[in-house]
Amino acid sequence: MEYQEKIIGAIEKALPGVVSIGASKDVESVAQDLMKMGLEPEQFSDRLQNEATDGKISVSGGSGFFVDENGLILSNKHVVADTNATYKAYVGKETYPIKIIAKDPLADIAILKIVTDSPEKFAKIKLGSSKNIRLGTAVIAIGNALGEFQNTVSTGIVSGLSRFLSAITDMEGHQERLRGLIQTDAAINPGNSGGPLINLDGEAIGINSAIVFGAQNIGFAIPIDRAKKDLEQIQKMGHIQTPFLGVRYVLLNKAIAAHFRIPVENGALILREGLPGDHAVLPGSAAHTAGIRERDIIVSANGKKITEKETLEDIIETCKVGDILQLGILRNGNTVTTPVELEDRAKFKLRDYQW
Repeated sequence: MEYQEKIIGAIEKALPGVVSIGASKDVESVAQDLMKMGLEPEQFSDRLQNEATDGKISVSGGSGFFVDENGLILSNKHVVADTNATYKAYVGKETYPIKIIAKDPLADIAILKIVTDSPEKFAKIKLGSSKNIRLGTAVIAIGNALGEFQNTVSTGIVSGLSRFLSAITDMEGHQERLRGLIQTDAAINPGNSGGPLINLDGEAIGINSAIVFGAQNIGFAIPIDRAKKDLEQIQKMGHIQTPFLGVRYVLLNKAIAAHFRIPVENGALILREGLPGDHAVLPGSAAHTAGIRERDIIVSANGKKITEKETLEDIIETCKVGDILQLGILRNGNTVTTPVELEDRAKFKLRDYQW
């Protein structure tokens, strides 16, 4: 009974700070999305018109939670990924428009804010720490399950730490590498994304983020310490500061090396995509200043070999803006060491460039 009361107490403490996030789009935009999926909108035209409210259709649902009394919300980047959608937060019986303050380029984290002229204060969830989490720690996941069932609660334990996976982040199949995740057997369903993973003190220790389809009781959350770092940077600098190199590259393996007739099977081959106006090395970037060229192969960074298991972006993520990155570069059969001072990604505002 004591354990049960702790769970109930934690839920009652955190629940007022959880919000549901809904996305809606114009009927025309939904029709275009159906065409991209290979479907004929004409088959759904009557249904689209019947489901529309003020010309908009609800297309997805997610979750988030307040981290301050003024309406600042933590959620997942993929919950608000569609730039053609309009997003609203459902807080109890009230509905508020929200604006996107920032998205973390390196993690599935979004910082949002309620848009309101009202002076009211919102219930916030206290942020705990993910540093000392141990296997077997009791946790509770809260969110808008399936986009329909608000404030759904599930319990479980921490099943794994420092997990890595590649997750699909949008309907077009784009993937993002997620690192350092907390694995839990607390049920996380579509729509739970962005909601809090809390401990028995009612503190958020993670942001529910991903599931493995076809598996049971395997869910993942982003450690809250990563989000706390983003929040601190927003408060200090007005944006999320992330180290940026400024190159496009292809990770080498045996098959790719054979295709390009390259003598090494590991590394990052600097290569443009071939689109109009595209660059392999972004002009004015740290890589450009350091003299990195297209067709260079970065074989190591700070003494670590570049492989498919430990990529260039993995190594850069451990650095800070202003750090000097020592790159081992294979060029014309010779290996040279090139120092590069990493810059702030926000300076370029180009989310499609890698590193």
